[in-house]
Amino acid sequence: MFESETHAVTGAFGYTGKYIAQRLLQRGVHIHALTNSVKRVNSLGEQVKVYPFNFDKPELLTNSLRGVKVLYNTYWVRFNHKLFTHEDAVANTEVLFESAKRAGVERLVHISITNPSVESHLEYFSCKAKLETALKRSGMSYAILRPAVIFGAEDILINNIAWMLRKFSVMGVFGDGQYRLQPIYVEDLADLAVREGYSRENITVDAIGPETFTYRQLVETIAEIIGKKRPIVRVGPGLGYWIARLLGWIVGDVILTRGEIEGLMTELLYTESSPVGTTCLTEWIRQNRDQIGRKYSHELKRRTNRQTSYSDL
Repeated sequence: MFESETHAVTGAFGYTGKYIAQRLLQRGVHIHALTNSVKRVNSLGEQVKVYPFNFDKPELLTNSLRGVKVLYNTYWVRFNHKLFTHEDAVANTEVLFESAKRAGVERLVHISITNPSVESHLEYFSCKAKLETALKRSGMSYAILRPAVIFGAEDILINNIAWMLRKFSVMGVFGDGQYRLQPIYVEDLADLAVREGYSRENITVDAIGPETFTYRQLVETIAEIIGKKRPIVRVGPGLGYWIARLLGWIVGDVILTRGEIEGLMTELLYTESSPVGTTCLTEWIRQNRDQIGRKYSHELKRRTNRQTSYSDL
């Protein structure tokens, strides 16, 4: 099927990209790993050819994509920071798309987000929509995958909810907590990405899992399974943001942004689509109850420490 082909994966030493790369290697695919972390310790080792992104040198980026049949793009930033911004991520991704087209890449599988809109005042969702438009206009064959929340061993949101439940005697939810979200297992998303890699149909898929939770139900479910039931209190989104910011200052990270809180509360992480993932979050938590939340998952360290494995940060 893929034997002797060459595919490229952005973020192959990170989270979603790692699982995509693993599946491709199992199929005998040659991989070009495009990354900002060329020296990061990883489980793929010498099985992949590693190239820096070279967004500022498009000719080098194009050369690293020569001979590549399919490109899987997981590159993005979660929030604006002095070291990276959504605007930068959009510009860099557009360079990536252009370089892929010049290199003759046949298919591009792009990870987006549920409910993107160019009209959204939330930059995360509007910028994701801009990139979907750019990809569609590129003329390349594409698959756009729109996950809501991704869970797995290197997850941040689910793990850090569990971490807070272990650390604190009370847990807050924004407002009434009745807004919904649909987590998908990272390995289910990787399977979907690889399946779409060998299709040539232009397609956009809501990549959601089989379970739908309200945010309050999600917190209660995690608490029950890990044996850390806590009183759950309603917190206004403004106060909740400042509490998250204070806790972020303590741990040296950005726990949640105003935009993430608003996107969550306005159900931008929920769709009416049928699920494409098969792994239930509840079952995964049960299988990993002794490990989940034992340590805090640090977003900024993953962005600034370019050598240590994700699983150790």
